[in-house]
Order: sequence, then C-alpha cells, then structure tokens
Amino acid sequence: MKSINKIPTSKIERASKLISTGVKVGINYAKYYGERIVKSEDEAKESLNESNAEDIYDGLKTLKGSALKVAQMLSMEKNILPRAYVEKFSLSQFSVPPLSPPLVIKTFKNYFKKSPENLFDTFSAESVNAASIGQVHKASKEGKELAVKIQYPGVAESISSDLAMVKPIAIKMFNIKGEGSDEYFKEVEDKLIEETNYKLELKQSQEIAKLCSVIPNLKFPNYYPNLSSERILTMDWMNGVHLSEYTSLTDNTEKDNTKLGQALWDFYMYQMHVLKKVHADPHPGNFLVSEDKDLIVIDFGCMKVVPEEFYVPYFELAKKENIQNPDFFESKLYELEILREIDSPEEKVFFKALFHEMLSLFTQPFHSEVFDFSDESFFGKIADLGQKYSKSTELKKMNGNRGSKHFIYINRTFFGLYNLMHDLKAKQIKINNFKTY
Repeated sequence: MKSINKIPTSKIERASKLISTGVKVGINYAKYYGERIVKSEDEAKESLNESNAEDIYDGLKTLKGSALKVAQMLSMEKNILPRAYVEKFSLSQFSVPPLSPPLVIKTFKNYFKKSPENLFDTFSAESVNAASIGQVHKASKEGKELAVKIQYPGVAESISSDLAMVKPIAIKMFNIKGEGSDEYFKEVEDKLIEETNYKLELKQSQEIAKLCSVIPNLKFPNYYPNLSSERILTMDWMNGVHLSEYTSLTDNTEKDNTKLGQALWDFYMYQMHVLKKVHADPHPGNFLVSEDKDLIVIDFGCMKVVPEEFYVPYFELAKKENIQNPDFFESKLYELEILREIDSPEEKVFFKALFHEMLSLFTQPFHSEVFDFSDESFFGKIADLGQKYSKSTELKKMNGNRGSKHFIYINRTFFGLYNLMHDLKAKQIKINNFKTY
C-alpha cells in the first residue's frame, strides 16, 4: 500500500479535503439520476452507494484521526448503512495508508525527543499495521520483540474541529435534533480525546490485563512505560492473525470457534458485570488469534465506565419477565431517558413499542444459560428490524434524541460483540460463565 508523506493538520486543510469529497459525492448523485433512466432503481442506487462509499473513504483515510474513527464506528452498523459503506469503512479497522518512513522518524523524534535507534536495538520504519489514530512498527530490545504504536501527527489537536464537520452528517443519518444533542457529541469527543492519550491507554491496558487474567484462553501483551509517551506506546509483539482473517478461513473447527467465542464473551461479561468498566471498541482489528487458538486483546484506548445508575436499569431490561411487564418496562424507559416527560402521547406510544420490539429480540442471548451465536435466524431478524426502522417514515418524523449518553458506547459494545460472536460462529456459549471466575 502506498505510504503518505503528509497529513492535513490545520482546520482549513482538513475542511478543504472534506469539501472536495463533497463535490465528488455531488457528481455521483448527478450520475445516479442519469443512470435511473437506463437502469433499475436498485441497480442505480447500488452504483451510487459504491461510488459514494469509495470517495468518502478515500477522503477520510487521508485525514485519518477522528474523521476516520467515525467511519470505523459506522462500519460496525451493519444493519443501518448500505453494504457498500460497511465493506469500505471496515478497511479503517486495520488497513489504511501508512505514514512514509521519513515522516515516521520525524514524528517519533517530535514525540520522544530521541530517534528510534537511540531507544531500540532494531526498529522498522515501515509500518506493519495502520489504523485510524496510529500505526504500528516492529522493534526489538534486549532480545524482546516489540510493537511500537505511533500516533499520527495532529490527530489529538483536530478532534473537536473534525467532529464539528462530521456533526451535520451524523444528525441527518441518525435523525438527531440539533437541540439537546450536545451531550451525545460531547461523549464521543471525550472518548476520542482519551484514545489519543497513550499514557492513559498504557495504564488502562495494564489494569484490565491484570484484572482479567483469571479468564482462560485470553492473552494480553506486556507494556513498557519507559519506552512509551503520551503519543507513543510500546508493548510486546504478539504473534497471531487478526480475528477477521481467522473467521475468513474455511478449516476452523467448531471446537476452536467455541473456545474463542467463550473467551471473548467471558471477557466482556466479566468487565461489564464485575469491573463495571468495559473495552468499548470491539472490532476485529483489536483482537488476534494465536497459534494455540487463544484470544489476544491488543488495544485498550477506548474504555467506558458503566455507572451504577445506568447499569441497573439497562440489565433489568435484559430480563424476559421485565420486558413482559408493561408498567415496569415503561418505568425503566424513563430511567434510561428513552422516554421523557416532555414527549407527546404519540412519541411515547411509538418509542415504547419500538424499544419493546428491539429489546425482546436483542436480549434473547440473556434469556437462557446457553446461546448459539451461529444462529442465522436470530441475526436475520436483527437485520430485518434494522432495515424496518431505517426505512420508517414515522420514525423520521420523531425526535431521534433518545436515551442516556451512555447508550452510545454500551450499545456499540454489544452490537460489536454480537457481530464478532456471529463471525466466529460460536455455538454453545455459556452466558453466565463469568460468574465462575
């Protein structure tokens, strides 16, 4: 993949890039209206989606940072975005153009005030993995193989301005009203700022690795504070294949898939229910599968604290008997800010029915001791429900500002976890196995 020698860092440079991307999208729409004359509506729309997805992704991958991170987050929304966007945006998880070797060395010196050769016995200036916020290089010191993550220049400083540019798109896509939406965007901004603080990530990584060491078939790298800084993070080099690469193989055994799936599920349930702090970035690029079929977790930049006032009603609504109790169900919707006193009677009826339908489906794994995440019918129903409400004209008339700000990352965590479990085709997963640790 061709490397890049410069990243736009100023507001003007980054805005100009988005504007030029917008012009390309406009041309695609002009082409779409022309194609509708000679093609079917479905064919023309698919062509439009493919062109737009490619042009938008090409613009974002040049900007990197929070703009690209938003694309990564959207790639997890398989039931909301058209397939073309999901496929293209998924590349942002672990395959984007890296910085060129000269820019890597320059960036390293700026961050650490030393060149890599002054710190490591060997250091490869060629990236082995590039993502939205930083890229990884292989190094060695005193016989140890190391992975060195270097943050892209200007990423931390451009988060607020990037989100300001992305905000109008998000408001339209998710039917969020401008008034009252600030707390949602502030939640995203705060988490993105945390992800650029590698000192915080190092602390979180060491903490979670220690606390989750009781879970079998789960591995974590060691981290090296003396070889790290606020924008550079050094850890053990972990041998394995990305989870998405593993799940694409055809010779995986059901036993191995279940072993990995149980480790992944236990990892999340233990964090959610015991630690009340959870790894909130469950995409395939953050997990490796070792030769022994152990699960390796390699990124703790995005951690979400689960406050008690949210945790209690959220998981009370995971119980089948509570979903089937109308008065109790409604009271929890108010606690979670899904329903509000200022809602119109029409909004209350609509959103109560919508969330009853959603939760009745999404919480099914918690209604039994063992669940089969390879069940195509379960995930087919989720996809159908997503399509139903993405096309709902009634929903578009309503105020989409729904729920506590904590939903943003907790729901993202569960949607991502479900998708990973399904990709693994993990069968016979013990839902409450975390209680044994």
